[in-house]
Amino acid sequence: MAFWEPALTELRGENGAKERRTAVAETADLLANLVSARIRTIAFIKSRRGAETISSITKRLLDEVDPSLPQRVAAYRSGYLPEERRALEKALRSGELLGVSSTSALELGIDISGLDAVLVAGWPGTRASLFQQIGRAGRAGQDAIAAFVASDDPLDTYLVNHPEAIFDVSVEATVFDPSNPYVLGPHLCAAAAELPLGYAELDLFGQTAEKLLNQLVAQGYLRKRPAGWFWTHPQSAAAMVNLRADGGGPVSIVDADTGSLLGTMDSPQTHYQAHTGAVYVHQGESYVVEDLNEDDHCVVVRRANPDYYTTARDVTQIEVLETLRTAQWGDIAVHFGDVKVTTQVVSFQRKALISNEILGEEPLQLGARDLFTKAVWFVVDNRSLTGAGLIEAQFPGALHAAEHAAIGLLPLVASSDRWDIGGVSTAIHADTGVPTIFVYDGHPGGAGFAERGFDKAKVWLSATRDAIKACECESGCPSCVQSPKCGNKNNPLDKPPPSP
Repeated sequence: MAFWEPALTELRGENGAKERRTAVAETADLLANLVSARIRTIAFIKSRRGAETISSITKRLLDEVDPSLPQRVAAYRSGYLPEERRALEKALRSGELLGVSSTSALELGIDISGLDAVLVAGWPGTRASLFQQIGRAGRAGQDAIAAFVASDDPLDTYLVNHPEAIFDVSVEATVFDPSNPYVLGPHLCAAAAELPLGYAELDLFGQTAEKLLNQLVAQGYLRKRPAGWFWTHPQSAAAMVNLRADGGGPVSIVDADTGSLLGTMDSPQTHYQAHTGAVYVHQGESYVVEDLNEDDHCVVVRRANPDYYTTARDVTQIEVLETLRTAQWGDIAVHFGDVKVTTQVVSFQRKALISNEILGEEPLQLGARDLFTKAVWFVVDNRSLTGAGLIEAQFPGALHAAEHAAIGLLPLVASSDRWDIGGVSTAIHADTGVPTIFVYDGHPGGAGFAERGFDKAKVWLSATRDAIKACECESGCPSCVQSPKCGNKNNPLDKPPPSP
């Protein structure tokens, strides 16, 4: 297996930071070369937009070599209509398609054989996912190649310099909090719909089950009788109770010119991926969002050919509700507990597809969203920071840089994605009164990621330090301490220069 980190270029990004060539562009080059050699290849990437962009760039490159090849490349992701997915799967199995760029939708559950190569653009989130993806090629003893192309991310920087962190440890355990009411509540409803829940069965669902059942009764989901709790609705529990607890269910993506349904998107994604002006890509065709109608759960898009993609920026405030666990590391206290996070998407950037150059930024007028979740936070007093060689003016930038890098490295110890978690740092927080860094779960009630970070804090923060040291940039870049979704425009950030 090959590990590849694109080199720093002379292009300058936010705050003058040097930019690497994007993993998307690098992977598209590799995919085009492999397809032109008639090597059946699949390229994996986490985002829908990334899968579409890799496919589009690859087709353009192949058209310059052999006009018959672009039609043998396609994108595959969730959000396509069922008939589109089935047609793509058939073409891939038959060999009609030589190259596919896909999200994790092709990682499991679909029988595909005969692939010769796998490209992985950016860390997929877990070792288990990586092994599933690279295992798509080389079936039945045939030779195959796999390549991991690092993206602009602290974790990717760490892994290309420490491949032993992938291959010398066991596959990570799944992080899951079964007592999370946003998870347990729908499960109780579904169980009661199968058979009424009796008192003798409550222990199967944990200590919080009875309290939550009574809450579900008050909300009208269940009825309580002497024999237990009953589901009394004619509809199925799965249809009435949103298992994802995502605040609104799926949103339809509609073509303004034809009125046709292009696909769907989960409600929490809309502020980030379907705001007015966002670029939406479907089967290699680009659209620009004209309207996000949250009341009607509809996004209206119009066909366009922009030479850029868009990324949303947000600002976040956090309030400590309850501290559940605490550990002391000398002058530093580590806490885990319940928090309230208020997030607002405030703007979006347009970035060049190939170079990642920032072409412009536009403000957005979207409402704030509250999230009640779990967080881990680190509290340090001013004396410790001064003792580390910082002056007070550097505190905000140093904390901000550490927060961004820590968010990027948490997936090393918790089976999370960078976009599943968020963070806040401040030189003086209202609830602690001292410099504090928060990292929180991006799911209602918490998903277990922050608690795993609390339990594995030493490994987590050691890797964070090593990733920052390994990056050859001088003052911070997206591969170490810059964040693609920072609403403060990655300012201030304070990173020490690399050692000579």
